[in-house]
Amino acid sequence: MQKAVVLKSTGSWYEILDENTHQILKARLRGKIKLKELKVTNPIAVGDIVAWEWEKNTAHQAIILDILPRENYIMRSSTHKTAHGHILAANIDGALLVATLAFPRTSFGFIDRFLVTAESFRIPVCIVFNKIDLLTSEEEKEYLDEICHMYERIGYDTMRISAINKDENLFPLQEYLKGKRTLIAGHSGVGKSTLINRLAPHVNQKTAEISTFNKGVHTTTFAEMFEIAPQTFLIDTPGIKEWGIIDMEPEEVGHYFPEFRARLNECKFHSCTHTHEPGCAIRLAVENGEIALTRYESYLSIFSGEDNRK
Repeated sequence: MQKAVVLKSTGSWYEILDENTHQILKARLRGKIKLKELKVTNPIAVGDIVAWEWEKNTAHQAIILDILPRENYIMRSSTHKTAHGHILAANIDGALLVATLAFPRTSFGFIDRFLVTAESFRIPVCIVFNKIDLLTSEEEKEYLDEICHMYERIGYDTMRISAINKDENLFPLQEYLKGKRTLIAGHSGVGKSTLINRLAPHVNQKTAEISTFNKGVHTTTFAEMFEIAPQTFLIDTPGIKEWGIIDMEPEEVGHYFPEFRARLNECKFHSCTHTHEPGCAIRLAVENGEIALTRYESYLSIFSGEDNRK
């Protein structure tokens, strides 16, 4: 039995990197793999470590036999199959969430849903605000400062870049990624492919202009992992229009908001939902400006199960 890491998944065929020869092989799945207690549309994800062998009578076609135990994975609800999840990547060290304040605008609801999901899988996130070259007024720049501070004070790293600007110094981001396997995600049109091309010109990801009539154009069709520097990998994903949370009970949600988690024991009632109960430490912190109102609104949306994913 030989082992390899999955570099690309198209749904029926896979590209895998053999751990011994470092050769990239085309592979298919033999039969069906069922994951215990996990309903997913894609049993094998980019980043998975798989066992494989050569298909009989060939020396160029690999067969995937099994998935080795995962260290972690990040999953969102499937847009096509109710009650099923879609695994974006497995065995990752962190995630970059690329966001923009305009053209297209990334909502707080989308950012917070992604952060809650990553928290639930114990995956660190850095929020990268791209297209800062489009922020021309002092008011816009100050607004971005406030947003970054809001997330930084609850423990998230943030960066501000202009990936399209060839003079932009991306060294801090390159150092952040060094030696890690990182998922990069965001809405279509936020500049993920442009950023990857700046970080690793040899990758040559397709990019597209953004129409004023659309939020963005999908330029990445399948999830794919690239080695952008020695022992440094980026996993590119198709642009995400919505982020649906799956397999999370309402009473769990507060535990995945860091600023809530620090105050949960201060509520009057152990079973406090932080929506209406007297003596709620979370609501008091919101009133006192200690918890951002936008974060609390995101909590209420997720807690209530509202279809507010954008």
